[in-house]
Amino acid sequence: MTRLRRAPIDVWFEPLIIVVLGTGYFLWYRSTTLTATEEASLGWDALRLTILDHIRLTLTATVIVVAIAIPLGILLTRGSARRLKPIAVNIANIGQAAPAIGLIVLLTMWLGTGFRTAVIGLVAYAVLPILQNTIVGLDQVDKRTVEAARGIGYSAPRTLVQVELPLAVPVILNGVRTALVILVGTATLSTFIGATSLGTLITTGVTLFLPKLLVSGAVLVGLLALTIDWLGRLVELAATPRGLA
Repeated sequence: MTRLRRAPIDVWFEPLIIVVLGTGYFLWYRSTTLTATEEASLGWDALRLTILDHIRLTLTATVIVVAIAIPLGILLTRGSARRLKPIAVNIANIGQAAPAIGLIVLLTMWLGTGFRTAVIGLVAYAVLPILQNTIVGLDQVDKRTVEAARGIGYSAPRTLVQVELPLAVPVILNGVRTALVILVGTATLSTFIGATSLGTLITTGVTLFLPKLLVSGAVLVGLLALTIDWLGRLVELAATPRGLA
């Protein structure tokens, strides 16, 4: 309870924005007149499946990115592997440097369309924030703390797990949260290669000149991104060791 009372203002302010935007959209949706196509796309049964597909795509990519980027970031802060750090970061930066739609198109030419290609494209696009934050988080741990742990008999793996990683957790989780928000937005592009997402609402709205469908897709993506960002912030706050929050 003490930690919650001392929580930064964004922890309380962000859900307020989500509630206001969500309520505003719901009231608009209930009062507006929709075409048959808009009703079919925005009906709860169809919309629920679209949202779940978007979340599944985002979470699948996130799990893969975390499984790749965090262990790689740890490795690049150990011993002789440090010299490979600039090379690894620059390679990871390729995904961020390339336009997302261009990257997805290139992967489509190689792997074809569908869910798998979309996930691979999203993974390539979101590796950098987690990798970089893992490296920065571990590098900023006070070396005297590490030496003290080794001095009392901790092995290198135990020092990593019980000392370095807990102190680096806030920075690492901040990278994960950033990657999640990036993935929520970028996942909308998966609709161009046959993977269902909220981007389907946006592209359908543009193609068929249905502005209400376009606005709905954009608002729902924004609400989902804000919600995931807030949940990630709560996890980050809860995982931060006492004294660092």
